[in-house]
Amino acid sequence: MKDERRKSILDKYKIALQKGERFWPDSIYKDLLVSCGIFILLILLATFVGVPGEPKANPADTSYVPRPEWYFLFLFKFLALYGQIPVLGKIEWIATTVIPALVLLVLFVLPLTDKNPYRHYSRRVLALSVMGVFIVSVIVLTMMADIPTTVLPLPQFLAGLVLPGLACVLLAILSFVARKSAQKAGHLEIGVAGTASVAMLVMAILVLALAPPAASGTEVQVANTIADKMTLGQDLYSINCVECHGPDGEGGVIQGVAGLDGFNMKAIHSQDEMYTRDDQSLADIISYGQPNLGMQPFGSTYGGSLSPTDIENIVTFLRYTWDDRAELPAGTSPVASIPVLNPGEVPSYDVHVGPLIKRYCVSCHRAGKQNNNYLLTSYDEMLNTGDNAPVVAAGDLQSLLLQLITGHAGIDPKTGNTIRQMPPTKLLNQQTIDMFTRWVLAGMPK
Repeated sequence: MKDERRKSILDKYKIALQKGERFWPDSIYKDLLVSCGIFILLILLATFVGVPGEPKANPADTSYVPRPEWYFLFLFKFLALYGQIPVLGKIEWIATTVIPALVLLVLFVLPLTDKNPYRHYSRRVLALSVMGVFIVSVIVLTMMADIPTTVLPLPQFLAGLVLPGLACVLLAILSFVARKSAQKAGHLEIGVAGTASVAMLVMAILVLALAPPAASGTEVQVANTIADKMTLGQDLYSINCVECHGPDGEGGVIQGVAGLDGFNMKAIHSQDEMYTRDDQSLADIISYGQPNLGMQPFGSTYGGSLSPTDIENIVTFLRYTWDDRAELPAGTSPVASIPVLNPGEVPSYDVHVGPLIKRYCVSCHRAGKQNNNYLLTSYDEMLNTGDNAPVVAAGDLQSLLLQLITGHAGIDPKTGNTIRQMPPTKLLNQQTIDMFTRWVLAGMPK
């Protein structure tokens, strides 16, 4: 019977060779067409969809959690679930190396050891069932990759490890127990694979539906243009630099800064500074600081709070704002920190006053600074914080804050001490003062 079967297969093979196509040029031509189509598809995806940019890598950022590409998420999740097995513990090299290597080895050896003479899918139920369970398990693990293992751990463990493992074991047992009845074994194998696959998918969907939404972290803004970098750089300069260097880089006598109180800070917007320092020099000064001049390091690698991307944005703002040799690219407008108030327009906090405060005040009036506990990082803080709260009230032109920003020294009602003008180094221009005054008279709309 074997000889007859072998002869039948060889005869079919000879007929197939006669009716078949040649490797060159028929098969090569088809492969080229498919490859060209895939290449065009990738070009279209990269052009019209693309991948969002990310900030430059910061080696000092210990809070960054690396994530693999999407096609490795299933292995990433498998490793996380594997670590939940108490007996095995955290032997990561087994899950990351040994198990994937064994799976690849089985897939490589299987075609060499398979004795099944049939190629039609209906006669290869076992192989298709095992591969179906494997593919569904990959899909399920990818679906659950963003769910922490501490959230609904049992359903994740069952869907990701237990069910596919049991299905493969049952399929292996059925292949030996019911090998005499191929049709019966095929039906059982299809039932086991189908039941396990549906159960895995249903459980994964339930995990996704029941898992609480992840806490949204701080949104990272990535600047891809000069204008974006200048905008982000200006905000960072306002928070970190205005306290000593002034909002317009004018410098002056520093007041209220520990270790620098009374120090006469030179202007950094001058040609002496902008012409003699390149971008790298400015970035190094911000990153390393100047301890001999009382300037702390701001780079995160050296104990500061600014990433390399943050520092690059600040340098871009400095260069294109105060260096008259730096020309903005065509179509790029200079950064306007405070919108201009149009004739008849009523100023609002969100559009006009908020940017004004960020530009001139937040550097000092934020948590951790000596500011009589008066914070200005939000509308509510502006109205309700401070040792002398409230310092500004709707319609009140005698408010303490209005007195200070118009250049008049105020009196602390609690201590009787004199409170200097704000900002202390340089008075606001009249246009800005008028905008703030009109906002107070209008009822301080938000």
